[in-house]
Amino acid sequence: MKRRTSIRTISGRARVYLQTDQALELAGGGARGFGRALDRQPDIALEASASRIDWVPDLGARIGSRDWWRGLATCTVLCAATVMLAPGFKPLVGAVPAPLAGAEWEETHAQGIAPLGQGATTGRRMAANDLVAPLADVPERPTLELSATLGQGDAFDRALMRAGVGRNDAEAAAALVAQSVDPKAIPAGTRIALTLGRRPDRTVARPLEQLDFRARFDLALSLTRGAGGLSVNRKPIAVDTTPLRIQGLVGSSLYRSARAAGVPGKAVESFIKAISTRLSIGRDVTSADSFDVIVERERAATGETRIGDLLFAGIDQGRRKVQLVRFAPDAANVDDESNRGGWFDANGQTERRAVSGMPVTGRITSNYGMRFHPLLGFTRMHKGLDIGAPYGSPIHAMTDGVVAFAGRTGGYGNFVKLVHGGGMASGYGHMSRIAVSSGTRVRQGQVIGYVGSTGMSTGPHLHWEVWKNGAAINPRSVSFASVAQLSGEKLRAFKARVAQLLAIRVGV
Repeated sequence: MKRRTSIRTISGRARVYLQTDQALELAGGGARGFGRALDRQPDIALEASASRIDWVPDLGARIGSRDWWRGLATCTVLCAATVMLAPGFKPLVGAVPAPLAGAEWEETHAQGIAPLGQGATTGRRMAANDLVAPLADVPERPTLELSATLGQGDAFDRALMRAGVGRNDAEAAAALVAQSVDPKAIPAGTRIALTLGRRPDRTVARPLEQLDFRARFDLALSLTRGAGGLSVNRKPIAVDTTPLRIQGLVGSSLYRSARAAGVPGKAVESFIKAISTRLSIGRDVTSADSFDVIVERERAATGETRIGDLLFAGIDQGRRKVQLVRFAPDAANVDDESNRGGWFDANGQTERRAVSGMPVTGRITSNYGMRFHPLLGFTRMHKGLDIGAPYGSPIHAMTDGVVAFAGRTGGYGNFVKLVHGGGMASGYGHMSRIAVSSGTRVRQGQVIGYVGSTGMSTGPHLHWEVWKNGAAINPRSVSFASVAQLSGEKLRAFKARVAQLLAIRVGV
């Protein structure tokens, strides 16, 4: 049986008990035999005793104790060793260049990087040397590239002169442009690219060498100076005029659905106004209905697209279809109702309705019929409606007509009488100011005057009368609508137009 040997570690805090000599050798305690384990026991005990000494105690605790003094001595020795081993602080000797002066300083100052706020000239100039010859005058650029923008109501030659073109060249360019297109028809905001050439001296304007701009959607013009002066070059632009057709479901909102499908906002508003003459948008049109919209569209070969007016407005309700087409049979002859143009249904019939129920926005203060007159003091027939409204409110014509009278008459004060045709006429009294004159034609919704209190009146209001074949009738019993039916050659042209529009493919 082998004896037990115990070895305590140097740290003194943990002990490892080895059961055999073989384990001692494996743990690093030395080889078996020769009495090595027994010879190292005093050294191990000395190392263990030294390891228990705390050489760096906390100098803030147990002040004055043996451990504290030992720590103070350790700190003193370390500080002294640091001071003795320090290399020392000595100034570094460097060469200082001589300050610059004269031309050398000017050149360095010009090339140096410094804030402009401190007077630096960085990037502005270079100091002159002996190879630089001073110039008596700064040379001009051989050409200048400029641009001009045509303003609202602006003249073409004046826009060029503002950009720096001389008067003679500007007038000559305007005259050449007028040979190809009316300068007044050039849309405002058109940008004009200019190239001005070299001039003989600074006392004259630079000559116009080249001018480019887009005169129309389908035409670009270019002016170039040659040996004989300015010449114009027309550049036609191919334009596809196929209308745009869009269809979709009404959904929860006709306006939002049409806008989401790609119909322009202005066209949607025109579509709703046209359909509302035949259907009630809120009551008759349902979410399951589908809309059909055709608008004018121009697509240039250069990539631009221009959207125009609404041409076709349709609502498909399954059991019923409403199809309205904008058609002007004869725009030159406006005396005939059927020639004024407007929205016609698929059968060539149109209906024009009044803008609202009354010619002015307000409330009815006195109805049609017998009443006690507030100024005369007795009962008599009141042949119209009194509509109370703020002073100066605009008064609109209920439908198209001709001004038969416009002036002051008796108790009506400032009075306007319109003749609408078909034996119908209407009158508007007590105006503060008249906006039309006798013999002129007015359109539905046009302002003909303003609310006042002229004549026999107790306050600002409009007296509105309606006559049928010369007899006064209740204005509230009249529907101000006119119906026109196409016939003959106009109807055939209309049918051809409808077929042309319905043949357009959706989204193309």
